[in-house]
Amino acid sequence: MLGAIAGDIIGSRFEVIPTKSRDFDLFTELNDFTDDTVLTVAIADAILQGSSYEENLKAFGRRYPDAGYGASFIKWLSGVLPGPYNSYGNGSAMRVSPVGFACTSEEQVLAEARRTAEVTHDHPEGIKGAQAVALAVFLARNGYNKSRIGAEIETRFGYDLSRTLVQIRPQYSFEVSCQRSVPESIIAFLESNDFVGAIRNAISLGGDSDTMGCIAGAIAQAYYGDIPRPVTEAVYTKIPEEFRKILILFEEHYL
Repeated sequence: MLGAIAGDIIGSRFEVIPTKSRDFDLFTELNDFTDDTVLTVAIADAILQGSSYEENLKAFGRRYPDAGYGASFIKWLSGVLPGPYNSYGNGSAMRVSPVGFACTSEEQVLAEARRTAEVTHDHPEGIKGAQAVALAVFLARNGYNKSRIGAEIETRFGYDLSRTLVQIRPQYSFEVSCQRSVPESIIAFLESNDFVGAIRNAISLGGDSDTMGCIAGAIAQAYYGDIPRPVTEAVYTKIPEEFRKILILFEEHYL
């Protein structure tokens, strides 16, 4: 989960002004957590407490109202939209990584990922994006190599992971749909050599940088294990004490 939060914070300053470079400072005064972090923590807390995903997402979203949510999610938080709104946006994918760490079987991962998604993102592509990310995290933490992770995701979800970052980067731009940001985020992980490299790869595509960094960072943490100490320390300075406590408790339980 720390990997997802790190990717969100590192990518946050490039969401408005994207970069196509991998060469940038990881943390500056412009970096901050966004809705990706808030809602990832909400899912983790729901798992720890055994509480409703919907109730937790609403509680955390209302407690941190200025984190940069999408327009439809804001309406859902306020009650203007009383139920799921058929979204296929990547909001379902960016918050799901705790499921991949907490679950003990592929079947459980897919079922829980669906549950986290469908309270808002009940479009098939929204559910698929969440399931793909959660399963990639689960496979990575259970010792699958990158070839097997890629093959499993391609087979189950039909994503084309054969493309390279060099092929994707020139024409890629800001994109919030699951189908055009989740595969690219997974490819960013697959081409990486270490944890930080996965996040740099995702951000360098010049897209929805905080969410893509969040997704790549989550899978990279599961695969590589240790996160560099300076990254961990920087993340802790950027998030509220409430988040730190939940993060530490979650990692004590599931990592």
